[in-house]
Amino acid sequence: MDKREFIARRIAREFRDDDVVNLGIGMPTLVANYIPADITVHIQSENGLLGLGGKAEGDQVNKNIIDAGGAYVKVTKGASFFDSSFSFAIIRGGHVDATVLGALEVDQEGNLASWMVPGKKVTGMGGAMDLVVGARKVIISMEHLNKNGEPKILKECKLPLTAIRQVNLIVTEMAVIEVKPGKDLEVVEIAPGIRREDLVKATGARLVFSEQLKEMHV
Repeated sequence: MDKREFIARRIAREFRDDDVVNLGIGMPTLVANYIPADITVHIQSENGLLGLGGKAEGDQVNKNIIDAGGAYVKVTKGASFFDSSFSFAIIRGGHVDATVLGALEVDQEGNLASWMVPGKKVTGMGGAMDLVVGARKVIISMEHLNKNGEPKILKECKLPLTAIRQVNLIVTEMAVIEVKPGKDLEVVEIAPGIRREDLVKATGARLVFSEQLKEMHV
């Protein structure tokens, strides 16, 4: 199992029956493929869909049905379609139980940088700026290190921020980490084969380990 699938499978275990969940572009969209069969999760896409059912392939593809990233998706029974103004009313009105977003950096205060790398052309931060303040729970889905092998979890974000003190949970291939503003980041689960000292070395922020620390499993 590769890192992205491992992360997505673990995040899918965070949801409760009947939750409304928004999945960000990129790795977070994979989470839709691993929702436990014994619960119903209503996945919302900010381009105007409630009831997203995962990636569509082959004969399942309907070119009129895409997610916010432009990928073809399936819909669940009873799915609803609406315009973007209604979609963002759902988000801004506090009706999304959880959002899963990617990140360039997260820091120990729950600050998030997810939209701009200085010097590179970008189109804007998109719906993330609404989701991080509108959703009741903000889950970050990302690899622990960047492409240069440097920590993405920092004492203080260096890149332009998407939101201030809004992140609740970080899930990487190495650990599940709870964010509690004003306190050190708390590791509640650690991946198989990862030692505590390995995790500390790979993280640019202070960590404490839960007294009930568990091994990550999917």
